[in-house]
Amino acid sequence: MLLALRTLAMCLALGASTWPAHSQQIVTLTKQGAFDDVRMDLGNAVIATGVTIQSQGNIAAMLGRTAADLGATETVYANAEFVAFCSARYSRALMEADPSNIAFCPFTVFIYATKAKPGEVVVGYRPIVVADKQGAGALAAAAEANALLQKIIEETIK
Repeated sequence: MLLALRTLAMCLALGASTWPAHSQQIVTLTKQGAFDDVRMDLGNAVIATGVTIQSQGNIAAMLGRTAADLGATETVYANAEFVAFCSARYSRALMEADPSNIAFCPFTVFIYATKAKPGEVVVGYRPIVVADKQGAGALAAAAEANALLQKIIEETIK
């Protein structure tokens, strides 16, 4: 356990020295309704953009499954999932501008509900942020990809 804590501390220290100076905001919107209904709306919104869902994950189930091993007693979510997908158009533009932008593929949107706010479902994404030094092409590609992600969550909450 002590070794794990030391390793974590070292990773945090190293990460802090390379973390970008700007903060990366998470974009969220909320909708009143049943989680399963909003989850279906999210899937439909992704598919409506012409892309195929690549993978999905149940974050709430993972947290529940691992809680006892970590000594956790708090339930964070009533439901929580992510949906990952790739858009050849937007991904290619990002990667042509700078090959290191592979880090943004696949795109991910998330959805969750908490027990503290029954009937409220949150959908969102982490915006793609590229460095100014990557140039105008990368900035434009990131803006287009973020517009796609924004469109998906807006369509979900309609």
